[in-house]
Amino acid sequence: MSVDPSDKPRNETEHERLDRQLMELLQGFRVATTGVQVLFAFLLTVPFSASFDTKVSELGRALFYVALFGAGFASVCFIAPVIQHRILFRLGQKALLIRRANRFGIAGAFALGVSMTAATTLVVQSLSDEAAATAATIVVAVLLCGWAWFVQPYLTRRRAEGRARKTEDP
Repeated sequence: MSVDPSDKPRNETEHERLDRQLMELLQGFRVATTGVQVLFAFLLTVPFSASFDTKVSELGRALFYVALFGAGFASVCFIAPVIQHRILFRLGQKALLIRRANRFGIAGAFALGVSMTAATTLVVQSLSDEAAATAATIVVAVLLCGWAWFVQPYLTRRRAEGRARKTEDP
């Protein structure tokens, strides 16, 4: 019989738990920040291409701005916990930093999803027709970012909380 690892308590102090949680969050931000920085850098160069003015429609320009500002906002969200950690270092605020970092991470993921969707839609719209652009928007926003980043973990969280309530009830 195997034991669910989540049922086994960790042998760690509160301080060790906070250290571990902060390191896990910051490691996740390192991964996300790299992707955001690549997207943001790409978006910063797009308007300077020779065909941007002639090939991009008004809708395309709006998509570009949504993608650009979404990537910028995501960058801020993923970098903020690191900067706050440096400023609040050794002040006993680690639990607060972890809560804030979690919120910044969710907001950053949402902004990144919006940015990726807008950028993908812009590219597909420029290369193809409206139907393909609409399909790209749906696939990226709903199926990929929406499902994988938000809906699936939310459903898993609800199931886990439901199981925890059942074990707590007599």
